[in-house]
Amino acid sequence: MAPDPTPVTEPFPISHIAGRYLLFDINAISHARRHHNICGVLIGTLPNLSQQNVFLGIPLELMPEEARVLVERGHAYIVDDVRAHRKGCLEMSRDERLKYLREMDRQGLEFAKGVREKAEERAERALREKGLVGRRGKEESEAPQESADAEGVSTSNSLLDSTPSTSPSVAVPEKKLEPHFITPTTSYPPLSPPSTDAALPLPSVPKSYPLFRYLNSRGYFAMPGLRFGCNYSVYPGDPLRFHSHFLATGLDWDEEFELLDIVGGGRLGTGVKKAYLIGGEDPEATPAEEEEQDGASAKPVRAFSIEWAGF
Repeated sequence: MAPDPTPVTEPFPISHIAGRYLLFDINAISHARRHHNICGVLIGTLPNLSQQNVFLGIPLELMPEEARVLVERGHAYIVDDVRAHRKGCLEMSRDERLKYLREMDRQGLEFAKGVREKAEERAERALREKGLVGRRGKEESEAPQESADAEGVSTSNSLLDSTPSTSPSVAVPEKKLEPHFITPTTSYPPLSPPSTDAALPLPSVPKSYPLFRYLNSRGYFAMPGLRFGCNYSVYPGDPLRFHSHFLATGLDWDEEFELLDIVGGGRLGTGVKKAYLIGGEDPEATPAEEEEQDGASAKPVRAFSIEWAGF
């Protein structure tokens, strides 16, 4: 695996806003996906194209299960984002604010320069494709001879005319480069990252959480499985590279369930080329050693996959 372009220091903060668990830092998002099998769902839209819903951007919303498994294993902590921003803005000095605004202007100017350079490259490429650049070079090669002839005529005229006429050269001023307005994706800087001392308690999770934690510890990726009528759609690797293998539903250890639910889940899973998976945590067993090695103490989970034959 290639190293991360920007290393992330753990534990990293997870913002808790209006009951949602969000990641705004692109480095933290890629770190959680690459190293902890946490995908989340992008929910951000573009400010000037708020109706687009195909390619969403940051922030990344985490399921409560994803946020909890990161916190339990010491990779992240949860902060009250509103309170942290209010506290940080009140403690921020005037010099720090001016320094941050100057840095935003500098980044905006660099971005504007890059945009102008790319536009000039596109214009030059278009002229080259139309053959105008070659013609221009030919005209420039003929220019010295014409200028020499013109100089001879000008010299002869100056012998007869005591007041030679010269046309002043007009310089076309270059358009002033206006910096672009940069919208930062995080508040750190200018604010300092929130302290772990102000971390919120563990998120409340559904009864399917033990199955999610068990699958995550085995290297699987889990995405919401609502469209398949289950808790999670489980992938053997990154969902950008693999199709899901299981439709997973978490149950309590002694929970009763209808046989028709197993039949329907098995038939549906086989129909979409997946296996139906059910599992739960044994409340009377001792914590599993593999979970203890991963930094969390959890009781073992048993899982069963159901696949319909004859399809």
